[in-house]
Amino acid sequence: MRRLVLALAVTAFAGAAVVAQIEGGDRGVAAVDSSRDFEVAGIRVDTSGPNADAARLAGWREAQRKGWVQLSQRLGGGGAALPDGVLDQVVSAIVVDSEEIGPNRYIARLGVLFDRDRAASLLGISAYTSRSSPMVVIPVVWSTGVGTAFEQRTAWQEAWARYRTGQSEIDYIRPAGNGPDPLLLNVGQTQRPARGWWRSTLDQYGGLDVLMPTARLYRQWPGGPVIGVFQARQGPDNRLLSQFTLRVGAARGLPAMLDTAVARLDGIYQGALRNGQLGLDPGLTAPEATPTPSATPTPGIDPFAPEAIAAATTTITVQFDSPDAGAVFAVEGAMRGVTGVARAATTSLALGGVSLMQVGYAGTPEAFRAALEARGWQVLGSGTTLRVRRAPQLLPPDIQPDAATTG
Repeated sequence: MRRLVLALAVTAFAGAAVVAQIEGGDRGVAAVDSSRDFEVAGIRVDTSGPNADAARLAGWREAQRKGWVQLSQRLGGGGAALPDGVLDQVVSAIVVDSEEIGPNRYIARLGVLFDRDRAASLLGISAYTSRSSPMVVIPVVWSTGVGTAFEQRTAWQEAWARYRTGQSEIDYIRPAGNGPDPLLLNVGQTQRPARGWWRSTLDQYGGLDVLMPTARLYRQWPGGPVIGVFQARQGPDNRLLSQFTLRVGAARGLPAMLDTAVARLDGIYQGALRNGQLGLDPGLTAPEATPTPSATPTPGIDPFAPEAIAAATTTITVQFDSPDAGAVFAVEGAMRGVTGVARAATTSLALGGVSLMQVGYAGTPEAFRAALEARGWQVLGSGTTLRVRRAPQLLPPDIQPDAATTG
């Protein structure tokens, strides 16, 4: 009886520890902006008006004009001005870095975000830019000898969430740090080179590689100078690409230093991409399964026996959208209903995202793909890794939808 009580106590404690790791309230920083808008930052304005609101509106108008001229010159458009009415349609947001508002005066440092498609059409340039493969970002900060990623909220994570990635060539995937993130993306994971584990983890976030920007902070005394050593690291092997050092005279300047470091690290990652240093690790690509030859009937062996069927089955990985548990059951049932499918089971569940299913099919992957398309599925990918979606139900062009009601 004492052993049973002890076992129950240990189980309850372990369960509480897992819940505590997942449900911590002091974590979770969503990215401020992940759009592809053009950004012009650091615009200083000093305007006045009959009242505070009018002065502020005048400052924002002036920031739009100055920002458009700078953007036009940067992209080769010549720097021609645009009317305020047109700018109102092109500007998607005003970013306030700092501002001082008086009864009749407005002084501020602002940033302006321009809609990429509209701005590109006005400048006569292409809105398309090539980007890297999607890469999961794990910001790691070391302070007082303790390393932290998503185990708890940090100033380094907040700096990466503030950074606007619209003009970067890197396709960043920035986890918020809530839910299962502290369990999957922690400091221990960054030190684990096993490709199989990384492959499974990155699949949860839709990434093909991982970036680990690292900050080591050294404080001279409480509230005093802070020295930061920043490293651009990448891949399962935690490979160091480059590093630099920044210093701030007081602790209150730490957020500004971290923002500067994020921008410099982004530049390092973009340079590494252009130089071919961010090539995908072959170990992060799921290995293609070797096709198993069809079983040949042999005297004395039943070709329909379970062991013979298993030997003739090809294992195919199917990626599918799983907004809720009902969708998972529905897709599993649909896969099992395909002729030739011996088994279908979800192996990686991500409610609200993309889950993985292992399907045993008595035939080639091409035949399985054709069978799915014949049942109305959209199928992407090739080989033994497929991505499936329900195809939209469209009426034939010669049939008009019936808008009449009944009853």
